Amino acid sequence: MGHPVSIDTAAGRISGWRADPPIPAKGALVVVQEIFGVNAHVRQVVDRFAAHGFVALAPALFDLVEHNIELEYTPEGVARGRDLVTQLGIDRAVAMVRAAERALADIGKVGVVGYCWGGTIAFLANTRLNLPAVSYYGGRTVPFLHERLSAPMLFLFGDNDPIISADDIALHREHHPEAGFHVYPAGHGFNCDQRADYDETAAADALARTLAFFERTLK
Repeated sequence: MGHPVSIDTAAGRISGWRADPPIPAKGALVVVQEIFGVNAHVRQVVDRFAAHGFVALAPALFDLVEHNIELEYTPEGVARGRDLVTQLGIDRAVAMVRAAERALADIGKVGVVGYCWGGTIAFLANTRLNLPAVSYYGGRTVPFLHERLSAPMLFLFGDNDPIISADDIALHREHHPEAGFHVYPAGHGFNCDQRADYDETAAADALARTLAFFERTLK
């Protein structure tokens, strides 16, 4: 369903993966990748949102560092992804989300959904870009919890996540009681069927909650 696209940014053109729904769009979503790039899983996520009625676009954030990054869910992939995240930096990642939002401006209202590292970037798209956002197991958000939400926000976590502790989740609730929260009996990456922690039941429920969130906030 989806196809590769080119996105204009202040730092030059980057690539992305976009899918459009077969019905009139309910709104548009920027899908923010994990540390593994715009890989098969992220493209699948984009296509799934389109099948549910949203125009979806995943910008290839690592293009500012290196093109054509698609990493495996292996220790080597994790190490490489973390290095790329460090090289890219938070501010440039948020700027690329802003560029993707602008590329979708003709559709209507735009929301952001992100996974893992992308979940943290989705949170920052809320606080800094005023966009409704859903964060799936955003593992790097704690240092930014002092930033105030500027749009509706939904956090989704797994209570067996070794990266995000129960104390971390409690900090999210403490700083942002106005946000929506749901914690699943699952591990990190429960939405990704390429990970050992994939949980089909949690993934299906999380998708339903995410769709309902955006159907409400992008009206």
